[in-house]
Amino acid sequence: MDIHNFTEVIANQGFPIALSILLIFRIDRFMQEIVLAQKEGYRQVLENTKEIHNTITSLNQQNREYYSLRFAEVQKELSGMKVELGKN
Repeated sequence: MDIHNFTEVIANQGFPIALSILLIFRIDRFMQEIVLAQKEGYRQVLENTKEIHNTITSLNQQNREYYSLRFAEVQKELSGMKVELGKN
């Protein structure tokens, strides 16, 4: 096997193999970046979901307190009306 045949074999078979290996490593790195981006996205979604849940819980508590106070005021007004009606 002379040097010309040897370089021809390397050129015809070695280059595609080397290119394939290079592309495999690039695709692997790209997929790792995608996985990291997905994990970060999931983390952000979870964090935002928790924040939304806390906000809704807080608003519900505020609404309960407001309507509880309002209900107490209405009860007092109705009690006053009953007393006035009872006098008549």
